[in-house]
Amino acid sequence: MGHAGYAKKSIFGKYQPDVLCAAISALSIATNNALEVLAGEQVETVENAEDGFLKCIFKSVLQEKSVFLMDSYVFALENLCKEYGDKYLQVKFEEV
Repeated sequence: MGHAGYAKKSIFGKYQPDVLCAAISALSIATNNALEVLAGEQVETVENAEDGFLKCIFKSVLQEKSVFLMDSYVFALENLCKEYGDKYLQVKFEEV
């Protein structure tokens, strides 16, 4: 949820593309697509690109390969968090 805010201002006063936000978006979309296409999961996706919101609702208990995909996704996000710092990215877990 939200944009990373990592983009830096260039010498001309404009913001450069936010590479961290782009990386998170690419990981999120790729994982969501893999869950649906490769793992055959039924996923309801709610997104709002303007405020950087993405929510995936799983229609059933995840298969083993889907759990692996989600573990890989979290692993990648946690590594980005270590690389760029929790000022720009925080990984939080909620039990629902």
